[in-house]
Amino acid sequence: MAEAAGVEVSVLPDLVLLQVLALLPLRDRLRAARVCRRWQQLVQDPMVWRYVDLSPHRLCSHSLWHLVRRHLGDSLRTLRMRGTLCSVSKRRLLSPALLAALSKRCPRLHRLSLAETDLRHVPYESIPLSLTMLELSRCEIPTAWFLASAAPQLRHLIVHNTPGFFDHHLLNVSSQNRLKTLSLCGTYRLTDTGIQKAAPHLEELERLVLRHCSFGDAAISFIVRHAKRLRFLEMSDTDSLTDVGLACLATLQHLQALCLHLCDKISPSAVTALCQALPQLRNLKLTFEKEEIDKIRAILPHCSVSHAP
Repeated sequence: MAEAAGVEVSVLPDLVLLQVLALLPLRDRLRAARVCRRWQQLVQDPMVWRYVDLSPHRLCSHSLWHLVRRHLGDSLRTLRMRGTLCSVSKRRLLSPALLAALSKRCPRLHRLSLAETDLRHVPYESIPLSLTMLELSRCEIPTAWFLASAAPQLRHLIVHNTPGFFDHHLLNVSSQNRLKTLSLCGTYRLTDTGIQKAAPHLEELERLVLRHCSFGDAAISFIVRHAKRLRFLEMSDTDSLTDVGLACLATLQHLQALCLHLCDKISPSAVTALCQALPQLRNLKLTFEKEEIDKIRAILPHCSVSHAP
C-alpha cells in the first residue's frame, strides 16, 4: 500500500510497521523477519505477538513448542488454535507440559480459543489460570473437565458443537465461575434439568446465546428467575419453546437486545407483548415474515426491528 502511494516502506516509522506486522497471518509474520535486520527486530517486538491466530494452520506439537519458546511471551493476550480430533498420542496438539510452559511464558493470556482439539488427555488443572475467556469449538472434552481445585476464573465461556458437553459440565463451570457470557451451540446433550441446576449460579450473566440446544419453557423460566442482569439474549432452532416460556422473559428489565430464531409455536402477538414489557429493549431480530415484522416495528418505534438471518 505504501509503495502504491509512492512511499517506500523503509521510511515508515517503527510504530506503523509494528501495527502492520501484527495484522499479518502467522506465516507472513515469520517470513517478514527474513526481509532485513530491522524487520527481524520488529517481528520480535512483543507488540506483534499480542493476538495470535494459529487456527488456519494444522500445527503439530513440535511447531507449537517452537512458537511458545521463540515468539510467545508476556505480551500475549489472545491465542487461537486448531488441533486434530481422535489423534494418536504422538500427534496431540496440547499436553500438560506445553500448557504449563504457555502459562509460565504468557502470564497475561486472557483468551484461549480451541477448535477441533482432543482434550481428553489434558486435565482441566493444566489450563492457564490467567484465562478469563475460553472458547471450545468441535472439541472432545473429558467427563471431569471444568472441575478443579486450581482453575481459571472464567468470565466468558463459548461452547459450540462440542457433543461431550453435558449437564454436569455446565454445573461445574457455572458454580466455580461468575460468568458474564455463556454461548452454547449444538450442545444437544444439555437438558432442562441441567439448566435448572446451573441457573442459580448465573446471577451475573449479561449475555446468553442458545442455538441448536434442547431447551424448553422450563429451562427459560429457570434462567430468567436468576439471570436478572441479562442484556443480550439469543435463542434459535428449538421446537420446545412456546408463548408461555417467552412470556417469562418479561422479567428481564435490563434486556437491550433480543434475537429469536424460533419455530411456529411462537406467535407475533406474544413477541409484541413481551417487547412492550421490556423498557430498555433497543434491538430485536426475528424470523417472521416481512409483514409481521413491519407491524411489530410500528408498535415499537424506539426499537430497531430486523429480520434474523
